[in-house]
Amino acid sequence: MQDAHRCRFCRSACGTVVMDLGPQPPSELFPPFDAPGPDPVFPLRLWLCAACGLAQLADDMDVPEDPQGVAPDALTRQAADAVARLASAEVLPRAGTVAEFPSPHGGSWLPLLHGHGLRPAPAGEPADVVVDCSFGLMHAADQAAALRDRAAAVAPGGLLLVQFQSLAGILEQGQWNAVRHGHFAYYSVPVMRRMLAEVGLPAFAAFRFPLYGGTVLVAGRAGAEPREQLETLTDREVAAGVLDPAAVAALGDAVRAGSSRLTDWLVAEQRRGRRVYGYSAASRSVPLLHSAGVGRELLAGVADASRAKQGTRIPGSDIPVIGPGDLIDARPDSVLVFVPDLLDEVRAALPAIESAGGRWVSADEVVVPAP
Repeated sequence: MQDAHRCRFCRSACGTVVMDLGPQPPSELFPPFDAPGPDPVFPLRLWLCAACGLAQLADDMDVPEDPQGVAPDALTRQAADAVARLASAEVLPRAGTVAEFPSPHGGSWLPLLHGHGLRPAPAGEPADVVVDCSFGLMHAADQAAALRDRAAAVAPGGLLLVQFQSLAGILEQGQWNAVRHGHFAYYSVPVMRRMLAEVGLPAFAAFRFPLYGGTVLVAGRAGAEPREQLETLTDREVAAGVLDPAAVAALGDAVRAGSSRLTDWLVAEQRRGRRVYGYSAASRSVPLLHSAGVGRELLAGVADASRAKQGTRIPGSDIPVIGPGDLIDARPDSVLVFVPDLLDEVRAALPAIESAGGRWVSADEVVVPAP
């Protein structure tokens, strides 16, 4: 978006760069461990549109990404909770067809929705329910075209469901490393309402979940009246500053402090003679480690369940990505979990870490200061 920073949705050129993370490597392009460097880096800046309020990446990359993650159990559980709440709130139809727009994050809602009487729509035909699955929309560089495609797939009188990690939660928890290459847009409830109204499917219901510090599911349908919970969430997020450039820019203040806290913690662990590994080679770990300048001398490796990532390295560093079995064999003293929602899951899956005297540490406990 080097051309006057035109909004990816409304095409306005009026807006503000609210955060600049400098040159960063692609967060999903994991090179083989022995691949020669240096890895490519590109500007990573967050721009807030003054017209529609959409927070978005100000720049595009020239290198394709290759997301190869495994959908965590936390995401699967949230999907089941979401479908159950949609049914309980009588948002879902009791019968009809469903279509799904996939996501690089993996996962599918189709089996869950089938259990509520919805069958897959024939290819090329509009569906009674269309789901943007697992944060798929944010991966589209052209937000207007991507949302129009989803709206066009909805049958007359049908339902569009869009799920996103809310900008309000990112601001409230100082999750600056949620901003990374490949994730082009960062939504809030008031902005998503504007976007859905623009494509003729105004929002009428919204549901909030604790996943990733604040995940929201919004439902849109032509002619529907907004429910009270939608208005409440809208007011809450406006109060959190999602439309205020100064409030969003304050997120940038956490970058240097968070990077410094991570480095200080790793150095302190090393001085105590403690061997530290990481868990989850997630895209959010890339800007955090790169901004902190962390290499293998402080973090010996990062384990990940994705076989496709094993044998690679964290983009922009020399830190190897290993398998969970390799992590157990390494007998680490501390394991830093970069996606805190995975903590309970990996503790249950890898009890050998703690039985050997190791401990699990949430990255948020290290990077984000206690209130």
